[in-house]
Amino acid sequence: QYKVYKKIAEQIYPNIVTIRAFDIGGDKVLPVDLHEPNPMLGWRGIRLLLDNPNLFKIQIRAILRASSIKNIKLMIPMIASIDEGIESKKIIHECKKELQNENKQFDKNINIGIMIEVPSAAIMAKEFAEEVDFISIGTNDLIQYSLAVDRGNDIISNLYQEFHPAIIRLIKNVIKEGKNSGKQVSMCGEMAADPFAVPLLVGLGLESLSASASAIPMLKKVIRSLNYSELKILAEDCLKLRSEKEINNKIREFFNSHIQDNIKM
Repeated sequence: QYKVYKKIAEQIYPNIVTIRAFDIGGDKVLPVDLHEPNPMLGWRGIRLLLDNPNLFKIQIRAILRASSIKNIKLMIPMIASIDEGIESKKIIHECKKELQNENKQFDKNINIGIMIEVPSAAIMAKEFAEEVDFISIGTNDLIQYSLAVDRGNDIISNLYQEFHPAIIRLIKNVIKEGKNSGKQVSMCGEMAADPFAVPLLVGLGLESLSASASAIPMLKKVIRSLNYSELKILAEDCLKLRSEKEINNKIREFFNSHIQDNIKM
């Protein structure tokens, strides 16, 4: 792991690389004989790592050693409680002390962040923002957990709604509380790569998006065609609406009247 992380950090320098702690996800197969009745709500992310501290420490040590040129951030997934965040930071501190005793070089001030992908974390964004250096909103899981919709289930796929009023209000709360604490808030997931969602997200105050390379050119075109004062009004209007259909129509109306003519989709 150290060799891989170090190579990535050197190749991307002086830009920043964010490495997420191990989270195989509920939709994938663990390399052990483990069968859970509901893996999406089961033993994954920080839950698995805190139950297996040796596994967690191996990755943390590798990330810390690769951070010596100071362009690496460490992100913790599936955080649902403050206690999980505190315990994670405790283990990271232990790894730092071990490396110091071994005279290994690392970034002593490495930024530690969390993924907001569980409703409890989104609601308690203020408290979490006080504990970490940055926040990333993981929309794929946040949407499915908030709406109780399995995003891999075709039968109820129509209920997986990124523009559901509850989702928009949760995102707004995370952005607001993150900014109030002076912490960067970013977003990853399918919503972050959706050109139609960008006007609303920017209007809500989001300043950083993580998307696949193929999606970036279109996202840039959309963002460059926007007027922030108009986007703030769009966001304020959407926060008052009561249904996904109303918000979707509002965004598409804005998109067609303000953006469509300026770019080629």
